[in-house]
Amino acid sequence: MAQAEIELVDTRESAGPETVGKHHSSSQGHTEKQTLESDAPGTKRSRWILIFIFTLAVAGTTWWWVASRNYESTDDAQIEGHLDLVSARINGTVSYINPQVENNQFVEAGTLLLELDPRDYEAELEHAEADLDTRTAEAHSAQVNVPIVDASSFGGLHSAEAAREQALAGVEADQADLDAARHKLQQDEALHARAERDRVRYQALVEKEEISRSYYDARETEAIAAAQAVEADRAAIISSERKIAEARNLVAQREAQIETARIAPQQVTDARAKSESAAGHLEQARADLRTAELNLSYTKIYAPVRGVIGRKTVELGHHVQPGQGLLVIVPLDDIWIAANFKETQLRRMRPGQSVTVRVDTFGRDYKAKVDSLPGAAGPLFSLFPPENATGNYVKVVQRFPVRIRLDQGQDADHLLRPGMSVEPTVKVQ
Repeated sequence: MAQAEIELVDTRESAGPETVGKHHSSSQGHTEKQTLESDAPGTKRSRWILIFIFTLAVAGTTWWWVASRNYESTDDAQIEGHLDLVSARINGTVSYINPQVENNQFVEAGTLLLELDPRDYEAELEHAEADLDTRTAEAHSAQVNVPIVDASSFGGLHSAEAAREQALAGVEADQADLDAARHKLQQDEALHARAERDRVRYQALVEKEEISRSYYDARETEAIAAAQAVEADRAAIISSERKIAEARNLVAQREAQIETARIAPQQVTDARAKSESAAGHLEQARADLRTAELNLSYTKIYAPVRGVIGRKTVELGHHVQPGQGLLVIVPLDDIWIAANFKETQLRRMRPGQSVTVRVDTFGRDYKAKVDSLPGAAGPLFSLFPPENATGNYVKVVQRFPVRIRLDQGQDADHLLRPGMSVEPTVKVQ
């Protein structure tokens, strides 16, 4: 065997290069043929696998493309809610704060949050109550006075006329007394003149001692009495004149009463106007009392809704003013999602369509529905809306804030909070 191998080698060595090359080529070709024959089944299998995978990829891509046309999603969305600002309606000093009133604490609707010093408003309430009592009495008096004025005004006309006639009669009587007093004065003056002449004559006779002194004294007494009678008559005349003047004044008063009685309808109207004015003042007093009661009730500030407290700025002893914000309550029962979709995504979007909301905070999905579509693009509600008629217009795809509401019972534990980022996906078909 060894000898045969040696001979074979020698034969190869003795052969030329061409012989060796042909032998090598034939050997190599024989080897490749054997390799291709041995690998053919595996190659075909791999090709079919690649074709199958490519077909699945094309089918999946086609299905995804078709299915994605029925959904619109955005990552520019967040949860929003109401922020109820609790403010003071009156001014005052904070005298009490509920210990539960702190940031991030939950409060029920109607919970007493804080109280202002009520003493000033209690005094105003007492003043309003006293003023109401006064106005009530005035209104009652004015109302009762209306029928009295009505009766007295119309009934007083005849009484005034009768009183005037009586006053005129008194004037005539006093005038008659005055005339009598004047006649009596004339008589007494004549008597006094005669008595005075007799006294003078008898005085001369007494001095001559032609008559007795007692006789002269009698004449002198008569003269003195006559003079006193004259003075009395003059005083009576003056008294009568004063009575006449008083009687004439009384007549003028009666005539004025008659004139007053003749305007009885106007007096009744005036009395009714006063009654209505008093009634108006009474209503004003009642309104003032109601205002005082309201101001006193405003000293106690209650929670308007149930929710979580945030941004508390009030402390004990602070002096607050009307309208000043004290704290904010975030109600968790009424939240929604504001999703800013591109205008090209709104083509088939309608209210009521189903929405799947992905919440980044919890990594879970919530079921919801499109609540409403916006009336205008978001930038138009900004403080300085864009003005395109400037000559430098650049077309920009606008976004519209779509409101989305969660389905009933999706947030039963109230875990969602305004401001959380979400990714809503709307099924538009």
